[in-house]
Amino acid sequence: MTTATELYARALGLIPGGVNSPVRAMKAMGLGAPIFAARGDGAYLEDVDGHRYLDWVLSWGPLIFGHADPETVEAVVAAARRGTTFGTATEAEVELAAEIVDAVPSVEMVRLVSSGTEAAMTALRLARAATGREPFVRFRGGYHGHADPFLSEAGSGVRTLGIEAGGEGRVVDFNDLDGVERAIDGAACVFVEPVAGNMGVVPPAPGFLEGLRRLCDESGALLVFDEVITGFRVARGGAQERYRVLPDLTVLGKIVGGGLPLAAFGGRADLMERLAPAGDVYQAGTLSGNPLATAAGLSVVRRLTSDVYDELERKGERLDRGLTPFGRFERVGAMATLFVDDYPALFRHLLERGIYLAPSQNEAMFLSTAHGDEEIDRTIQAVGDFFA
Repeated sequence: MTTATELYARALGLIPGGVNSPVRAMKAMGLGAPIFAARGDGAYLEDVDGHRYLDWVLSWGPLIFGHADPETVEAVVAAARRGTTFGTATEAEVELAAEIVDAVPSVEMVRLVSSGTEAAMTALRLARAATGREPFVRFRGGYHGHADPFLSEAGSGVRTLGIEAGGEGRVVDFNDLDGVERAIDGAACVFVEPVAGNMGVVPPAPGFLEGLRRLCDESGALLVFDEVITGFRVARGGAQERYRVLPDLTVLGKIVGGGLPLAAFGGRADLMERLAPAGDVYQAGTLSGNPLATAAGLSVVRRLTSDVYDELERKGERLDRGLTPFGRFERVGAMATLFVDDYPALFRHLLERGIYLAPSQNEAMFLSTAHGDEEIDRTIQAVGDFFA
């Protein structure tokens, strides 16, 4: 059997940094090789060395029903038997679009793509075309994928690795309405994670999202919610449902693809109809609406009932009560972060005890229906042992 150490040594010679996404690296946590996953089951992940971890990362959020969810797997296998990609329209694309329009309050039309980065960069392109303006406002510590305009002062791996990246946009602090008011003149849009999830979980301050809506209306800018993380996680209709603030455009990813590479952006019909071939704003993708991804997305989204969110909220409250004594615990629905003074030490402590948190203080931990009281209590106990 190939070990993680052997795989990492080989990967370093083949893949930059040995990983295909920087957030998977463990250097910031004081460790060498990343986890090389072999399989997952429910709330658990097993690596190539046979170690079994209670997983709070869940592929960075998509797996709301846990690893290898049987219904999702069955749907993907059935779709694969019919063909893995066609390069033309399918019924499943139409059905998933209908589910998104039904679920997300502000979305009247939607375009399916393959990644959150692709969705975000196209939403920005559309906002610029619709308003005839180039500048835009975004927030320090936010993350909207790795397209050039979004990277300076970004969160996620950019912040974790301390990378000084270039970018565009007028960057202000999250929850700072006064800063937005100073920056918004002449802007095409305000681009925001309605619940910040890439500098750790930071909820919007009371009135912040409402204030963004007001400032956009007054200035003629569009309001764009990046709900790649929050969409279908903090509520079926995302943060806009939870906080009752409607954006003009919405970016979706992660859960909407059921764990496969799929993302989307949508919004008002008059804006979305600017997209080619209906309009003059170009966007295209060979694998957009891929039949395996749409099958997974439909399998997941159609099961996200109010009972599921009630269950996740109950579990979140249990985690909240247990972890709050040990640091600043921030949670919105089924996403949370425990802010502590020495996160790398806590990460290593938990990993040694078979509990896998994100290898960065700037990321979230994600609840799923597969996490039970036993998993929650085990995590609370292990964190308590660290501070004992």
